[in-house]
Amino acid sequence: MRFHKYQGLGNDYLVLEPGEVDVTARAVRAICDRHRGVGADGVLVEDATADGRLAVRIVNPDGSEAEKSGNGLRIFARWLWDRGRVADGAFEVVTRGGPVRCQVREAGRMVFVAMGAASFDSMAIPVAGPRREVVDEPLEVAGERWRVTAVTVGNPHCVVFVDAPTEALAGRLGPALERHPLFPRRTNVQFVRVVDRGHLEMVIWERGAGYTLASGSSACGAAAAAVRLGLCDEDVTVAMPGGELAIGVGAGFKVTMLGPVGKVAEGIVAAEVLA
Repeated sequence: MRFHKYQGLGNDYLVLEPGEVDVTARAVRAICDRHRGVGADGVLVEDATADGRLAVRIVNPDGSEAEKSGNGLRIFARWLWDRGRVADGAFEVVTRGGPVRCQVREAGRMVFVAMGAASFDSMAIPVAGPRREVVDEPLEVAGERWRVTAVTVGNPHCVVFVDAPTEALAGRLGPALERHPLFPRRTNVQFVRVVDRGHLEMVIWERGAGYTLASGSSACGAAAAAVRLGLCDEDVTVAMPGGELAIGVGAGFKVTMLGPVGKVAEGIVAAEVLA
């Protein structure tokens, strides 16, 4: 099975060529294992809609399937561009979380993605309880009380504004928040500090992957939450341990993302890895 490995701000994905392998949860776990497999934060597989539109499946390293991934979409767009499947103009990719518009820029080094509209609607995210906008709500986690804002950009996010976002904090509270009963489909978690009206810094606990260096959809969710709470302006630079993304939050909370992609390797996964 041939793979193509790319990374966006240290968040790495394997693009698998379609039709070469049955992408089961077990196979993905084996391939993504960093000691016994190739190692990755997830797998991308080209797909198509019933009407023939270009689509992608995004699978987390634990074998669960994600609705959307910002870094994954930038990587998938770059892979298509590298193969001559798309040119320099904008093109659409359909995800389980809805269609997005992508454009590869700067000779492949940067990719722009229009991620769609963010929503704080509890039914859309989803969040348990009565229908409402989940904005700055109190929530008890691990015996501590926090204030959270839940948002979807096609996949669920729980944004927690803190004074000091650290890996230790993400590791301590991230698992409990990811699987909190408030989130019936689990959630991605962001611990965010507002630097100023144009800058955020954050760490991420990613649903199905754990602590990760960067997440495009998390950056979009955090920026949308900061704008919704009046903490930031519409153009926000989001700094993560892996690097920075430029996020725009426009009218109707339509979110855009611009960030880098790098190619790492390509090769063939040995059959015994999947055995």
